[in-house]
Amino acid sequence: MADYQTLHWEGDAASGCLVMIDQTLLPLECREIQIRSAEEVWEAFRSLRVRGAPAIGVTAGYGVVIGTQACRGEPLGKMKDAIEQICQYLATSRPTAVNLFWALDRIRSVVNATPNDLSSTQLHDLVLEEARRIDTEDREMCKAIGRHGSQLLKPGMRVLTHCNAGGLATAGDGTALSLMFAAAEAGREIEVYANETRPLLQGARLTAWELQQRKIPVTVICDSMAGQAMKEGLIDIVITGADRIASNGDTANKIGTYMVAILAQYHNIPFCVAAPSSTFDLTLASGGAIPIEQRPSGEITEGFGRVTCPPGARVYNPAFDVTPAEMITAFITEKGILYNPSVENIGAHLHR
Repeated sequence: MADYQTLHWEGDAASGCLVMIDQTLLPLECREIQIRSAEEVWEAFRSLRVRGAPAIGVTAGYGVVIGTQACRGEPLGKMKDAIEQICQYLATSRPTAVNLFWALDRIRSVVNATPNDLSSTQLHDLVLEEARRIDTEDREMCKAIGRHGSQLLKPGMRVLTHCNAGGLATAGDGTALSLMFAAAEAGREIEVYANETRPLLQGARLTAWELQQRKIPVTVICDSMAGQAMKEGLIDIVITGADRIASNGDTANKIGTYMVAILAQYHNIPFCVAAPSSTFDLTLASGGAIPIEQRPSGEITEGFGRVTCPPGARVYNPAFDVTPAEMITAFITEKGILYNPSVENIGAHLHR
């Protein structure tokens, strides 16, 4: 098991705070920071101090608690209005990860179910209880994903992953990496190839760090080397996470994932996606409706403080791309493994 916690809540609803690892400092420094305002939550999302769809969802729940602490003792209506305002504010931070909106809707459901004779303090306590439930459920879903998916990993297999879908992307053991952690804990020796994941190097900085913490052999490669690694027979399976999955199975994940899926298809290598059921957005018919976040140009032109482009160069910097469902071999969720994804199969799987 890991000896680090991506995030956790400390204290009660009235004066507690969210504690998280500042992922912008990894891998050189593992430092926890305290989050005590909605503005700090929003900034943590945008700066990627916390990232990964499930972790964003968990953080959002706690973020509403933090952002409405000053309303305890006020009239119930004022507390409800404040909760809605914070939900709307946090929703502006990251448009692609559906878990953010799913978690905020969970909080809204608590508010909508509140009897009028409750006090604002009681409602605020209920919001913290719901945030804790989201947290606990995420940890359990991660365990289940790892338990179901690890059967895909046989001794000696070499796995390619893209970006970071480990414990740092969730409240628990991760999605894609949870399969690898579970396989290793069961004594099955595997090896992982981690795409560095340009431009912010989540694979090199975060995935490699997590795998080293668990004593799993990892080799970091540049994104552009994935095809050559497959051609040389170094990759047996590809496993990634996801930030939003449409009802037909089209999947948004970190930019570069679509390229990896194309390469895997060409080389007849299974391409699998590990994600909790909360990452599926059944309101969207296909991936074409998934909003794609555009990131600042400086992440490319001045990555990590070094100028790497001539002044005035134009930059295109989408944070995510969409992999078509027909390129995905299987989804691994907390409910099991789903092969041959389609609207009908996905709906049946999620409603087990």
